[in-house]
Amino acid sequence: MESSTIIQRIKAIEVESPVDKIIHQLRQLIASGQLKPGDRLPAERVLAERFCVGRGYVRDAIRKLEFYGLLKTSPQSGTYVSGYSIKVLDGILSDIIDFNKDDFAAMVEARYYMEINAARLAAQRRTDEDLKVLQSAVADYDLKMKHNLDGVQEDMFIHLKIASATKNSFFESMLLLLLPDLIRNIIEKKVCGPDRSITAVKEHHEILTAIADKDENAAALAMAAHLDDILRISRSESLLNK
Repeated sequence: MESSTIIQRIKAIEVESPVDKIIHQLRQLIASGQLKPGDRLPAERVLAERFCVGRGYVRDAIRKLEFYGLLKTSPQSGTYVSGYSIKVLDGILSDIIDFNKDDFAAMVEARYYMEINAARLAAQRRTDEDLKVLQSAVADYDLKMKHNLDGVQEDMFIHLKIASATKNSFFESMLLLLLPDLIRNIIEKKVCGPDRSITAVKEHHEILTAIADKDENAAALAMAAHLDDILRISRSESLLNK
């Protein structure tokens, strides 16, 4: 076998993310009985200090556990462990951790088709207030690009606001679950070229215009064009790794 072929089949060692480590620790606390169904978790700030990580990591871990129904959060009383049995919890927690790592192409593909439909629904259902928020989000991204600054968070916010405009909470919840790990993979794998952010400015405006015009088909096509490159690249990488 040629050395170039061998190199292509070697995968980088995956370093566990802080979010995964938080989920692992919570699983151990639940499995050992130190955290029981109905127990309340400490506040995000306290957990972040104890884990020695930023509050964003704690928030992402809690959000993922909430999405799967393993935690319940009440604005008035805090976050609680659900009533699932330890056996069920252990299986689902393993799925949550594996879900984010093993198939980058699958995540990109899921996002691609979900966001096309989100753009279509946003064009159909958006309010004037949704449009103002989305216009502001696009302007914030434009400003970062104008000054050659990192616009990852602003780009993420644009997509979340489109999902919010669908008036379907599932789209927003799924994007909140997918986007942090997708962005991490995109950065680590260096999927996007140096000129990608410049192209994205134009594409964001095309999506925005279609949503503003309430043109469902144009919005879907503009979103497809926006995500087409990363879909194609992720599929090519997936074939190389097989």
